[in-house]
Amino acid sequence: MSSTLTRPAGTGATRETVAPRRRTRIFALPEARWAAAALVLFLVALPLYLTGAPAWSWVPLFAAVYVTGGWEPGWAGLQALKDKTLDVDLLMVVAALGAAAIGQMLDGALLIVIFATSGALEAIATARTADSVRGLLDLAPATAARLLDDGSEESVPTEKLHVGDTVLVRPGERIGADGRVLDGTSEVDQATITGEPLPVAKETGDEVFAGTLNGTGALRVKVERDPSDSVIARIVAMVEEASETKAPTQLFVEKVEQRYSLGMVAATVALFVLPLLFGADLQSTLLRAMTFMIVASPCAVVLATMPPLLSAIATAGRHGVLVKSAVVMERLGQVDAVALDKTGTLTEGTPRVTDICPLTGSGMSEQELLRLAAAAEHPSEHPLARAIVDAARIRNLDIPLVEDFASTPGAGVSAKVDGRAVAVGSPVRILDDSTGHPVIAVAAGLEQEGRTAVLVTLGGAPVGVLGIADRLREEAPVTVAALGELTGTAAVLVTGDNPRAAARLAAEVGITDVRAGLLPQDKVTAVQEMERAGRKVLVVGDGVNDAPALAAAHTGIAMGRAGSDLALETADAIVVRDELATVPAVVRLSRQARRLVVQNLIIAATFITGLVIWDLVGTLPLPLGVAGHEGSTVIVGLNGLRLLADAAWTRTRPMGDQQQ
Repeated sequence: MSSTLTRPAGTGATRETVAPRRRTRIFALPEARWAAAALVLFLVALPLYLTGAPAWSWVPLFAAVYVTGGWEPGWAGLQALKDKTLDVDLLMVVAALGAAAIGQMLDGALLIVIFATSGALEAIATARTADSVRGLLDLAPATAARLLDDGSEESVPTEKLHVGDTVLVRPGERIGADGRVLDGTSEVDQATITGEPLPVAKETGDEVFAGTLNGTGALRVKVERDPSDSVIARIVAMVEEASETKAPTQLFVEKVEQRYSLGMVAATVALFVLPLLFGADLQSTLLRAMTFMIVASPCAVVLATMPPLLSAIATAGRHGVLVKSAVVMERLGQVDAVALDKTGTLTEGTPRVTDICPLTGSGMSEQELLRLAAAAEHPSEHPLARAIVDAARIRNLDIPLVEDFASTPGAGVSAKVDGRAVAVGSPVRILDDSTGHPVIAVAAGLEQEGRTAVLVTLGGAPVGVLGIADRLREEAPVTVAALGELTGTAAVLVTGDNPRAAARLAAEVGITDVRAGLLPQDKVTAVQEMERAGRKVLVVGDGVNDAPALAAAHTGIAMGRAGSDLALETADAIVVRDELATVPAVVRLSRQARRLVVQNLIIAATFITGLVIWDLVGTLPLPLGVAGHEGSTVIVGLNGLRLLADAAWTRTRPMGDQQQ
């Protein structure tokens, strides 16, 4: 099936067909089907039993309840026994059969129904967690238009695309694979991948991602990644891999669970045998022992840990943060110190024109100075050239074609623009600073402020200077403040940049501890010093030079869009959308998850302790014991799943920054 989405008028694209989000149907889960069957059979048998109908009318129905609701956990428990593992599910089935053996068939059937229902709820919750992550895959279209060598096209499933294929993306269509634009100009909505609120202009040479939405122009895109290795596919794979890991708390619970279960079985046997030795009634003694086995089972304790952590992983993944394991999600909430890289982390990682300074007396306006520089730099592939051209495009300046373009490495470029000779490059290389020309003072002033100065000459005469710098992320000051509030300690800046530029940026974001000019090994040393002081350090970085520090830290987070492959592999978590503000958000989410784990353990322990004492000291009715035990299991499971809601993520964001 497919649904048709009509785009608003005026966008240039009329329609787009996308597959609906795959959501697991409840009755597609075997646990839900068996639980539903057991419940229906129980509800049919119950009125017959209560109204005194003949036993032949309700006994087979109750027996069917035992089979439909109990065979699956019972079989799984028997399989676990082969590995010398005592499964609490098996204990529940044994308790139900024990109740039936002493004539309490209704109570045993009730236990089976509630137990099967709680198992179905757990399966549904797990499926919802998986759906919330796999739903990302539905952003990619089912088919793509692949161009053939003869110029024709064929429609192929996107999973059949190969690296090197060329696909045609029409206006309003979603892009089928990660690749690079070969031809065409358009704007692409990349919010699903990068979080950018506005469409991004794309032209020849620009990278595009699977699942993003093309705008008004047609694009020919060369596939550069296998569909299974696209950004979206990697998000899904990493979150699913994380879901298979177990946090230290969970491993501890499982270790205790085995010993506890053996002790509980021993206590149940003692509770049955010892009273009989003193002449107690068989039926009441067995009923008390079965009730004890039920209420003392650690089902709720087992469910206390993983649902909150897995829910937090899924929610973080939906909002652009890949947490690689439950271990990492638990550790994120423990950090009490933060070390931040500069370039690509606190800054955007791409140079921008920050200053346009026409020389006095040159007769040059800022617009004309930038237009000439952009025209001369347009054929160049240097990062500074791209910054100048981008600045001109942002201001909607006309960039004329040039003649006689020449590039001198380390010096700059020259070209004829509108028939006039224009040169753009290093002031020191273009001019002899011994001349004392005023432009040298302007350039020196810019460099003193941490900018890179670029001189523009017209006909050999200086006409102005451009200042270029890596722009600070808008959310950097708020993020630094939030991390300081969370950890209780001021963040540290660790960077390979020069001390002057590092100090200037640190002042802008509110960092006082600046460690500049560091090589990769120096960053590791700085992190180790902090950890020797008893700190659990969170390192946030993006480049190859950050990878050792990311590995050495208690927890490492990499900025995904600008991050190197090595940094992404080394880090414990990845900010896919390149939004720095998600770093404190995911730390807060981790702490929410840890609080829910503690809440769950308290809830489980309280229920178990109260019910066990009631059974040992007084007379706990079996149905009430069943309801209390299974009710606590359901409460714990649902409490852990609270973090699946988007509201859980919204609460992690500072006021005024709660829009995703």
